[in-house]
Amino acid sequence: MIGISKLYCNTVEPSDALRYGRQSKELPSHLLQFSADKRPVVVWNITRRCNLKCIHCYAHAKTRQDEDELSTAEGKAVIDDLSEMGAPVLLFSGGEPLMREDLPELAGYAVKKGMRAVISTNGTLITPETAKVLKDIGLSYVGISLDGMKAVNDRFRGVDGAYDAALEGIRNSKAAGIKVGLRFTINKFNSEEIPGLFDLLEEMEIPRICFYHLVYAGRGSTLVNDDLPHEETRRVVDLIMDRTRRLHDKGKPTEVLTVDNHADGPYLYMRLLKEDPERAAEVLELLQMNEGNSSGRGIGCISWNGEVHADQFWRHHSFGNVRNRPFSEIWSDMSDPLLSRLKDKKKYVTGRCAECRWLDVCGGNFRVRAEAVTGDVWAPDPACYLTDEEIKG
Repeated sequence: MIGISKLYCNTVEPSDALRYGRQSKELPSHLLQFSADKRPVVVWNITRRCNLKCIHCYAHAKTRQDEDELSTAEGKAVIDDLSEMGAPVLLFSGGEPLMREDLPELAGYAVKKGMRAVISTNGTLITPETAKVLKDIGLSYVGISLDGMKAVNDRFRGVDGAYDAALEGIRNSKAAGIKVGLRFTINKFNSEEIPGLFDLLEEMEIPRICFYHLVYAGRGSTLVNDDLPHEETRRVVDLIMDRTRRLHDKGKPTEVLTVDNHADGPYLYMRLLKEDPERAAEVLELLQMNEGNSSGRGIGCISWNGEVHADQFWRHHSFGNVRNRPFSEIWSDMSDPLLSRLKDKKKYVTGRCAECRWLDVCGGNFRVRAEAVTGDVWAPDPACYLTDEEIKG
């Protein structure tokens, strides 16, 4: 996760993170990416059910409930364990998390245990009544997925009317006083929609947006050839930076982040090096605190059936099941070779990744994407768009 607004628009200084000792439990949410202990943010896909049919769904979501979903009691036991181990954030996802009737009970329980509870949703089920419930339990944030304006979004979501319903969910969340943001997955069929998303942010006064680079997993594994060419990715990242700066210059400091391609960090730094060398030095320090991709270390995933993964895209490799052992025990057990290596993957990457001068900043980028394309977990990430000249300095 790269905070474009934090880094490019000078809204965070290195001293901000240092002031809190860089410990996950002490850092405010907007500084969490700069933690030193990397306590895992846990994505819990609490259900596989979904009311939409998104073509890039990493979870292969479906309309009916899986019989082996963790029960409410099992979920609370998981939350007890995560709280005790110091996981700072629990992100409820799916499928569509609001398809589970006990979501408010589980999220409210997480809040009572001292965790920040957030949800990732398509937004279509957030009625005024639901929004009030989510506000009352102390939910920190609602991330609502849009993949373009109306026509493009509804094609990606597989259901007509999904866009309008999501906008209504945004309005209802804002009216209830819940912080709400957008989530957008970039690919070659919707990259031209990005200006429209920025216009929507401004029009609806939405305070946050995350732009996700495509990861080849789940139904998204069929979209490898639909990812952006490297030159187009560079153009899109420049566009995101330009539009973020424009909002800040207009006195509308929206939080903008890019996710799932840590080449964005060095790319942003190299641009700043030309525009503002003094700020660039501070940004490099923050990027080094960030440490790049953190799958299997600073982020983990629990599936609806209790299986534990390095992140939400690693569903084909389980480290264990919370029905048999607590997450905290599974997460610290180095007997699994993949989990052990992911904790310090810079030692194991090969090819241009191993030779890259940005390895400490990028962390080797996405291993699951390398595996999807080459069959080798440790091969270079094919979505890295930095040139050979840029990585060698």
